[in-house]
Amino acid sequence: MTEFNALGDSTEWQKDFERRLRASYTAAGLGAAAAERRLEEVRDRIGDWTVAEIMDAGTRVGYVAVAVADKNGTLAGDIGDLRVDVSRAGRRHEQAARAWAEAWCAERGARRLDVRLTEPADELFDGYSVRGQTRMRLITSLPEPLDGVTARPMTEAEYPQWLASEKAAYVGDIVRAGALSPEEAVRKSDRDFAELIPEGLATPDNTFLVLEAAGEQVGTGWLKHGFLPGVTFGYALYVHEQHRGKGYGRAAMAVGEQATLAAGDSALMFTVWGGNEVAMNLYTSAGYRVVEENRSIGLPRTADPGSAA
Repeated sequence: MTEFNALGDSTEWQKDFERRLRASYTAAGLGAAAAERRLEEVRDRIGDWTVAEIMDAGTRVGYVAVAVADKNGTLAGDIGDLRVDVSRAGRRHEQAARAWAEAWCAERGARRLDVRLTEPADELFDGYSVRGQTRMRLITSLPEPLDGVTARPMTEAEYPQWLASEKAAYVGDIVRAGALSPEEAVRKSDRDFAELIPEGLATPDNTFLVLEAAGEQVGTGWLKHGFLPGVTFGYALYVHEQHRGKGYGRAAMAVGEQATLAAGDSALMFTVWGGNEVAMNLYTSAGYRVVEENRSIGLPRTADPGSAA
């Protein structure tokens, strides 16, 4: 029978966890400095996690780490880590640990449980909905632009309408992914944009672009350079709906990659929200690998056959 023993001292677990996480980030293409920066973000949260040993007949066979916190007005749980030793895999310890984490968080009032995966999801989290993915690609050469598509800096006159459109699209992405309610998504959108671009077009290390074809605006782009060491983050590379299906999505990505190299970075990273299968397929075909995937499920969850110890 699988049992769980909460740790008073999680130092040994943290060393192992950071080693595994660093290896996953490196395998996804992040450089050493970028992987370390990503780790620092995780370390900031580790102090709030409860870490338990997964035990089998008195022998530790793995770890599970959990936490509950307020997220944009909703009490939500997190599975920060769930690992079973390779030699003990396949004996349903993973399912027991998942069920323990769900119960632990539900008992503390969580209405949702989130998990962040750095490896492809297996059947353990099949029942969790995909809320979003972080994708990245190393850019080794200057991409070929699509014939007839050009990019220019956004003007001050174009910025207000662009900002309103981007904030509305962001709200729609969050709601479609099932991450937040419409009201919570609006608050998050207002807060995030105010924090990310407080000076509008003049915000340092940001590039704002307009894509044009045949003299007509077909899309826009917003990129943050130095988001991580050597990494530009594409907050938005958007093709207007009436111009989709013409190859402009690839053109927008090429423009983003050109801007990334021009800023001195060597990798371009995106977030794609759950439910946006078109964008996911585009990124996959263009060679953008999944760095992290966020999934979640509502709590309390009805027990399933996979949750038995």
